[in-house]
Amino acid sequence: MSPAGLFDPIDVDTLYRIEPNFERLAFVNALSRSLLIGTLDHRPCVVMSDQADDTVWDWLQGRLDGSERFLWVAHDDLLTVLNKHGEKIKALQPAETPPDSSGDDDYERLSLQALQNETNLVVRTLGSTLFDAYRSLASDIHLEATAHGLEIKYRIDGTLTMAGSLHDRLLAQQLISRLKVLARLDVGERRVPQDGRFRIGLDARVIDLRVSVIPSIHGEDAVLRLLDRRALAEEGQQINLDQLGLDAAARIHIRQLARKPHGMLLMTGPTGSGKTTTLYAALTEINDGLQKIITIEDPVEYQLQGVLQVPVNDRTGLTFARGLRAILRHDPDVILVGEIRDEETAQIAVQSALTGHLVFSSIHANGAVDVIGRFAHMGIDPYNLTSALNGVIAQRLLRLNCPRCIERRPIEALLMTRHASVLGNITHHSHGRGCGECRGTGFRGRCAVAEVLVLDDDMREAIVRREPPRALRLLAQGKGMSRMVHQAAQLVAQEKISIEEFCRVAEMD
Repeated sequence: MSPAGLFDPIDVDTLYRIEPNFERLAFVNALSRSLLIGTLDHRPCVVMSDQADDTVWDWLQGRLDGSERFLWVAHDDLLTVLNKHGEKIKALQPAETPPDSSGDDDYERLSLQALQNETNLVVRTLGSTLFDAYRSLASDIHLEATAHGLEIKYRIDGTLTMAGSLHDRLLAQQLISRLKVLARLDVGERRVPQDGRFRIGLDARVIDLRVSVIPSIHGEDAVLRLLDRRALAEEGQQINLDQLGLDAAARIHIRQLARKPHGMLLMTGPTGSGKTTTLYAALTEINDGLQKIITIEDPVEYQLQGVLQVPVNDRTGLTFARGLRAILRHDPDVILVGEIRDEETAQIAVQSALTGHLVFSSIHANGAVDVIGRFAHMGIDPYNLTSALNGVIAQRLLRLNCPRCIERRPIEALLMTRHASVLGNITHHSHGRGCGECRGTGFRGRCAVAEVLVLDDDMREAIVRREPPRALRLLAQGKGMSRMVHQAAQLVAQEKISIEEFCRVAEMD
């Protein structure tokens, strides 16, 4: 326990004079009912019951700055005070069980009726935001602290959209505190970034939310990633390549590469370009129940039927490299590595592909050919890489025009001149002018465009000779690799995307 003489005993009258810090109480009382943090005579204080164990004292270490007064009280008296403020503490506490529970009831269910009847403003505001974001098909929720309160934005179809604001700094702080409690983060720590996650139930679905909280000049900003963990596991909802909007040639090449008996298939593209979704679609199509398929991901975004999915856990030492070694001892046929981030993971993935396994993975690079340079930078021998690598898919996501408010417009002469070699005789494009269906953005939904680099003998020899990227790109195009910018031009001609979306791909190509 704490050092002798550190705590001063107090009576019940003094205990009732303490003003509790409810934000910190909501967190510590989820762990123990033996601690009270508050203010007494304008000085921070910590009150511990005479039945508190060592875990309570251990929790305090590193969370105090030395200015607090330490007090000691009988356990029954402390419980009386905590129960007196029970409703205020409960308002900031989560209703669900700890997140490491394996049961399906490990979530808090939200409904419109419950939110309308909710009397606590913090709980109602956060719940309504989560419900509205889910109904809007948002992938992320951004809670941005400002000098006057909080701004709420949704990322819909890859673009941030203003959803609302709070002009109350106290309510904004309480909203972030409520969120941190749900995600099992330290409510009292506001100086360093924190990451966590929790679950909620919406419309008969269980939604995983990944939470990132980071300090800013006006308080704390939070970003929530919404993951529908049952979206791909329900009957009739299995995703496939036909649903992604890829052109016919790209789908044929991806299917051929995904059905190879061994080797490596890589996905590349910026964050949020749909790499994981495409890999899941390819896995789903080859999952006939006759192969052992194992994935290691950070995190597991969706559940796949008949697939063993392993989440990375850096806290316990389960990294991509360590997990991949364990997977190889589990007799797999197909392995999905969520992302190749370092040389060790790259080496193990290449060796796995060389020893008879089919390996799917993703890696960050600007294009399909640039992946070769990324592996060279990691120290992977070009001969081993070309022996293992079957192909590379580079992908981007484009926003589709809203079908409710679409209108035709002529393409500006400057753009026609700049992209004449690609646009050809395309002189008009379609664009959404904005309506209630698309929240005034003019876009509704997204589709993918991809270039697929298939390695043949000529390409392998060029890589081993360390040919520059430009030469490799020209060789690939000469063998039929379709550029993403040409696919985007076809979507403009079909009135599916605007010229602005085409230019986004053209500038990256």
